Amino acid sequence: MSSLISKRRAGVLLHITSLPGSGVMGDLGQEAFHFVRFLHDTGISVWQTLPVGLTHADLSPYQSLSAHAGNPNLINLEWLCKQGWLRANEISGDINSHISANKSYALLKAMHGFLEKADEGEKQDFAQFCQAKAFWLDDFALFMALRHEFQQQCWNQWPEHFKDRDAKALQEARRRLKTQIDAVKFEQYVFFRQWAELKSFATQHGVLMFGDVPIFVSYDSADVWANRDVFKLDENGEMTTVAGVPPDYFSETGQRWGNPHFNWYNLQQNGFHWWISRLQTQMELFDILRIDHFRGLEAAWEIPATEDTAINGQWVKAPGKALLNAIKANLGDIPLIAEDLGIITPEVEALRREFNLPGMKILQFAFGDGPDNPYLPSNYDCNCVVYTGTHDNDTTIGWLDKLNDETKQKIMDYLGNPNLPVHHALMHAAFASVADLAVLPMQDVLELGTEHRMNTPGTTNGNWMWRFHWDQLTAERTERLKHLVGLFNRNH
Repeated sequence: MSSLISKRRAGVLLHITSLPGSGVMGDLGQEAFHFVRFLHDTGISVWQTLPVGLTHADLSPYQSLSAHAGNPNLINLEWLCKQGWLRANEISGDINSHISANKSYALLKAMHGFLEKADEGEKQDFAQFCQAKAFWLDDFALFMALRHEFQQQCWNQWPEHFKDRDAKALQEARRRLKTQIDAVKFEQYVFFRQWAELKSFATQHGVLMFGDVPIFVSYDSADVWANRDVFKLDENGEMTTVAGVPPDYFSETGQRWGNPHFNWYNLQQNGFHWWISRLQTQMELFDILRIDHFRGLEAAWEIPATEDTAINGQWVKAPGKALLNAIKANLGDIPLIAEDLGIITPEVEALRREFNLPGMKILQFAFGDGPDNPYLPSNYDCNCVVYTGTHDNDTTIGWLDKLNDETKQKIMDYLGNPNLPVHHALMHAAFASVADLAVLPMQDVLELGTEHRMNTPGTTNGNWMWRFHWDQLTAERTERLKHLVGLFNRNH
């Protein structure tokens, strides 16, 4: 296990889109740097985000158009003005008011400005970026250009010669769509430049960037279009089964995510190259990575594509040990954390322990059973990450408001802090625990209710849009956080 996550640390969970600012969503501008300063000043040394890939219209960061590409909607336009590639009067209210199309227009203007005004060193840097990332960027840029041409339809609805990647058709498309392809590459160049500046600033301030890798990718993605052999598809490129989880704490009918399953046989025959290159990209962006739905590396829930819910599925084995050995052989002991929530079998636990990966503990799950509940702090070992709740949970105050008096009393008895509000006592318990890393969602730092939750699993409306405001971060809340960090020796 990496030494980065074997020290006592404290973290805050906040997605980039939740940062304050004038646009529709937070971005990689000055508010992100201000947030790093806030973390540093309170002794917090880990900033956990959600996945930063380009989302579909539902805005879910867990359904991305690429396993490699960054989300250009996170690009800060003022940065482009400072580079001299975009004029301030080209950033209108209209451009900031729409998440995708108008921002793409501004970025296209910036690319023209770059081509006109960038010096030779900058142009060489862009060319080197395109060359270094060509193994995914070439397919992604062409995919996005074609997707735009075909009115954002999923690739399986494209004309057959594009759907099936006919070499001659693709060659002609690269020539015909060169401007659009170059624009996509420029967006990625800018995203990676801006992210590198933020990550460097965080490093200088002792803050580790903690990213999230969804185990599955979206069917409507450059990855599936360009790498059909990596996924379980029929001869027409269609899914016969889709991913999800059976009924659980979050949903009585389970969750039907709709992602394609991996063709593990082909992946293993190829030395898991696709997975390794995917993690290489993420390690360029982050210091620590969480593998979302880690249990899917041992066995995954396969649902017939014709089913509307996740109830009628089956567990299908996956070669997680071989994959993790290949990752270690190629990338070394990179700091990985296993999201081991849900139905966790002894086989899943054995896989996590064999590779000494920290698991996750959620305090909101701790009080529904007896004293042997694995989420109770008295049952932790140090090799874990404790949260009050995750992006899929209600805020802690919202969760508490829905509990009956008996459960609330049980929580208060366990926590032993009768003079503290229960949500403060839960934060106290997380930081006091033996877990190497304790993470609070920003909503809990700000003491916010249900209306501020990030995501409600099983729903499609109103998710992923939450943002905070600096005036919510009172001096009292900042001091409380700083006090907890110091009190429990988490200020690394």
